[in-house]
Amino acid sequence: MGLAFFLVWRHKPAVSAEAAAGGGRRNQGPVTINVATAGRGQMAVNLDAIGTVTPTYTATINSQVSGQVVAVHYREGQTVRKGTPLLDIDSRPYQATLDTALGTLARDRGVLGQATMDLQRYQAAWARNAIAKQQLDDQVKLVEQDQGLVKADEGTVESDQVQLAFCHITSPIAGRVGLRLVDPGNIVTANSSTPLVIVTQVQPITVVFTIPEDALPQVQSAMKHGALVTTVFDRSNEHRLAIGKLLSLDNQIDTTTGTIKLRAVFDNRDMALYPNQFVNTRLLTTVLQNQIMVPSSTIQRNAQQTFVYRIADSQATIVQVKVGNADGPMTAVQGLKEGDQVADSSFEKLQNHSKVHVVKQKLGSADTEESSTP
Repeated sequence: MGLAFFLVWRHKPAVSAEAAAGGGRRNQGPVTINVATAGRGQMAVNLDAIGTVTPTYTATINSQVSGQVVAVHYREGQTVRKGTPLLDIDSRPYQATLDTALGTLARDRGVLGQATMDLQRYQAAWARNAIAKQQLDDQVKLVEQDQGLVKADEGTVESDQVQLAFCHITSPIAGRVGLRLVDPGNIVTANSSTPLVIVTQVQPITVVFTIPEDALPQVQSAMKHGALVTTVFDRSNEHRLAIGKLLSLDNQIDTTTGTIKLRAVFDNRDMALYPNQFVNTRLLTTVLQNQIMVPSSTIQRNAQQTFVYRIADSQATIVQVKVGNADGPMTAVQGLKEGDQVADSSFEKLQNHSKVHVVKQKLGSADTEESSTP
């Protein structure tokens, strides 16, 4: 009885191990994957960078005279043209000063006129030897003094006219007005650091961004063939905001960062770009022809190589590739041929020579379902 029990106890684990092994083999089947087909086409070479939307012009208007604000003519956020009235400062003190200067000028012009007439009389009398030469010379100098006095009065009048004009503030540029910073009745002072109004030109508008100095020769070479297309995207880099062109490069490289600033210009007709907005920029430098391309998601990397799983005859084979330029979701590679199928999913299950079952095929941006059976 004891011997029979021992044989049964030893036999039961053996059966369980065999069953477990058999179950494991039954679970090992083809790996279900999606595939993409390598295609041939054009590959855009872009430089991606972060940038800041910058107005073409920004006018920060400060008061150049002191006085009370008597009128604010603009609405907050209003689009204005060059010369549009913005604010009025009480001009009565400056008008009074100008009137005084005009009166002084009129008086001194009268004095000059009288001295000029006396000079003409002295000249006629001198011609008849009726007066001494000294008297004529004194009158000549008196006329010159009066001429200088009139000239000074004219300068005073012009200065007062400028001060009076400063009381009527107009927009120096076409653009958009910001929020109201002063109200009627406020007292402003000349040369104050507090602005009265800020006007920014937003149509067109520019974007300033930086690229590494190593990319500068590439950009300079591309600029010889015309303006470079620049595209800006939102903060998430998903939605395109505007397409413009590269305007200029900075005249020096920033030695602290090893970068150089670039400026691109955009029409901004739809007001998609706003001053000081953070954007992602993409600068198109060239377009490469006849490139073999695959989705970037198909490319795998490890410490030794960059590779893809090429699919043929329901089997995955590791193929080492050399990665080139990327354009959106596509990347140019060397090591594949046009029409090769590569795995695009289930990489955690794939190994070299793994059996696969394709359920979805991707070609470019079009997806097609396949109804193949295992």
